[in-house]
Amino acid sequence: MRFRFCGDLDCPDWVLAEISTLAKISSVKLKLICAQVLRDLLGGSMEYEKILKLTSDAKLESGDVKATIAVLGFILSSAAKHGVDSESLSSELQQLGLPKEHASGLCRSYEEKQSSLQDSLRAASLRLSQLGSVCWRVDYTLSSSELQEVHEPLVHLTFTVRDGQRGSTAAVPMAVSADKFRVLLAELKQAQALMNALS
Repeated sequence: MRFRFCGDLDCPDWVLAEISTLAKISSVKLKLICAQVLRDLLGGSMEYEKILKLTSDAKLESGDVKATIAVLGFILSSAAKHGVDSESLSSELQQLGLPKEHASGLCRSYEEKQSSLQDSLRAASLRLSQLGSVCWRVDYTLSSSELQEVHEPLVHLTFTVRDGQRGSTAAVPMAVSADKFRVLLAELKQAQALMNALS
């Protein structure tokens, strides 16, 4: 059977397996867990201890709690990616075996954040990392202990790259000869021209 929230494909087996775990949690607590998962999907921080407290009465093991977070994240992000409305999502989750109260609570949380979730996913789409800044320096070696005359320029580049998913930054240094730098610059200009032509 095909589901819209899965991109008109079959529902993954692991999601089917976790539906029964979701049913063990009360519908009110499931809605509160959804709020935490949505906060995480929107770039905020998830309070894992709070989720552990919410799932304590269902006597879920640590692995089940993590699986619950993963399956909710999959359902909510996948539904937003494929533009599924909350009524259709509720119907499809009930077809998978999630009780009606659970599905409607989950879908109410989804409906409240659907547009902001879609905007967040769109902003992160096709972005593994972002270029923060570029620092450069040119060293011109006149001579060395091994050669009398070198006259070779060396271009030092340091790219500051921001990780799109973790938000961390890293410096990526490199040194290239003048010839290789000219090739790099020419290819970057070609890429920019192609991107400008597309927009």
